[in-house]
Amino acid sequence: MAEDLYQTLGVSRDADKSDLQKAYRKLARKYHPDMNPDDKAAQEKFKRVQEAYEVLGDEQKRAAYDRYGPDFEKIRGGYQPGAAGAGGGPTFDGLDMEEIFRAAGKGGGGGGGGFENGFNDFFEQILGGGAGFGGRGGARRAQPAPPQRGSNVRYELSIPFEKAVLGGKAEFYPTGTGKNEKLSVTIPAGIEDGAKIRLREQGQQIPGGTPGDLILTIKIDPHPYFERKGKNLELELPITIGEAASGAKVDVPTPKGTVTLSIPPRSRSGKRLRLKGQGVQSAKGDPGDLIVELLIQLPDTISDSGIELLKQFESENSFEPRAGLKF
Repeated sequence: MAEDLYQTLGVSRDADKSDLQKAYRKLARKYHPDMNPDDKAAQEKFKRVQEAYEVLGDEQKRAAYDRYGPDFEKIRGGYQPGAAGAGGGPTFDGLDMEEIFRAAGKGGGGGGGGFENGFNDFFEQILGGGAGFGGRGGARRAQPAPPQRGSNVRYELSIPFEKAVLGGKAEFYPTGTGKNEKLSVTIPAGIEDGAKIRLREQGQQIPGGTPGDLILTIKIDPHPYFERKGKNLELELPITIGEAASGAKVDVPTPKGTVTLSIPPRSRSGKRLRLKGQGVQSAKGDPGDLIVELLIQLPDTISDSGIELLKQFESENSFEPRAGLKF
């Protein structure tokens, strides 16, 4: 008995697209060939998970699977709508093919309600007289349909924040293509979240036809410290009370390497400093800047003597930090 695809992904039959994606990603990470190089059972499980998501992740395939079960591709794999002309052709969906071919085979007027000329009459009734198959009236033979092109496949590719800024190679296993192979794509420096990359002829393939394309939608993972605003990068830079009061030179990481930032004396939390040209470099125009926002921090533990020194500092430099604060 064929394995139920919903059970393969561990989801209920009413799971939405988000639930399917979460379940697939969890199982794909668990059974990925790179994580289980010598485990044939895990690799086979990974293949079944991919096949399940390929069907359930596609609305049309999922609807067919829900209706017909595991044999949905065989049942719906016959004549395709639209193949007979621009107006749309017939479909064999829902017809009892065994009964139809039994009837067509009873031709010659010998009773039983068959077609007089067997399959010729059958196809003429289904497709119309103008689509003749060499039968009566000298009707022309139908021309063979040109090879079909496979469907395009859309795939969301997550990449690290650093790779989006600097560019580089990204390797991944796409879903929905029917192939279990690792692909590699070049990520251009400065690519933005939601950008599209098209990989020609890496989509679904129909036997004898040209494969469709694989269309990647880029999703950039967040960074624990940096945030991107267009071409600019923003960073909250922790500094000590002493560095804020007396000024200092501190090292700051940037996409181009570590640079030295001068902190002016008597700086406050929230003060913003700009490092020109240390932001995102893209293929078009000049690079952005790195905006550094100072954030004064205290150590997790302060000694009693340190607290006394802070009190002495406040007594000698008293001010009201909340002056004018109101609702």
